[in-house]
Amino acid sequence: MSSLYREVVLDHAQHPHHRGSLGPDSLHFTLENPTCGDVIDVSAQVKDGTIAAVEFSGDGCTISQASASMMTVALTHQPVAKARQLILSFSKMITGEKISATDEQALGDASLLASVAEFPARIKCATLAWHALDELLQKEEA
Repeated sequence: MSSLYREVVLDHAQHPHHRGSLGPDSLHFTLENPTCGDVIDVSAQVKDGTIAAVEFSGDGCTISQASASMMTVALTHQPVAKARQLILSFSKMITGEKISATDEQALGDASLLASVAEFPARIKCATLAWHALDELLQKEEA
């Protein structure tokens, strides 16, 4: 599992999915992790209660960049309510809590990041993009 974890994380970090920006007509939210300097800007387009598109930009460590890439894959085309549930499940998983098999499957490659729970200092790195998207979706609902 360790080599699979490394391979998938490195692939997402080196060849990120949905890296970029959706432009000025999309929703944006930026978060920074001041302890390590990671910065993530998430942009999304929400149509009819569904995340039609989500992209990210920014700089950070391998885990933050890979996690952001994994997030975009897992949450694009999800209804907002389901996406927010998966963000919560990811946050629980990354801190060592058990999540449902259904959510684990829906998280796709991001479920491999569960082992980050063993490294508390890296949890903020892994959750940065997820928290940014959650903040963005909260603002959209308000």
